[in-house]
Amino acid sequence: MKRLKVDWAVVLFVAVTFGSVAVCDSPALAQRKSGSNTTRSLRGHVFSRDNKPVGKAIVYLKNTKTHATETYISDPDGSYHFPWLSPRADYEVHAEFQGTRTDTKFISSFDSRKEFDVVLRFQ
Repeated sequence: MKRLKVDWAVVLFVAVTFGSVAVCDSPALAQRKSGSNTTRSLRGHVFSRDNKPVGKAIVYLKNTKTHATETYISDPDGSYHFPWLSPRADYEVHAEFQGTRTDTKFISSFDSRKEFDVVLRFQ
């Protein structure tokens, strides 16, 4: 069996080059480097029909552009939080708990606010 001779300088060059491209191409890193805050965040609370906080409700956040959906299980005080929303996407948010569902709320890419506070209430 013939052994392959490896030029470690070439391997190191390729690893460093492609590794730095992948890291520098990261949107979060690019944002931190530029010093600009181009993301938005969503936070809010989930309440029952009688205005009591609902812990352990599943809050769904859907990016209507990519159809990617994230979930958050609400805290005991009913709070939830989604950081790092894209300013170029529209979102839909709703909560589900024990077979019931809140109305869907919408976040538009045309809304220039950086932080959103959305209350989700079961009917």
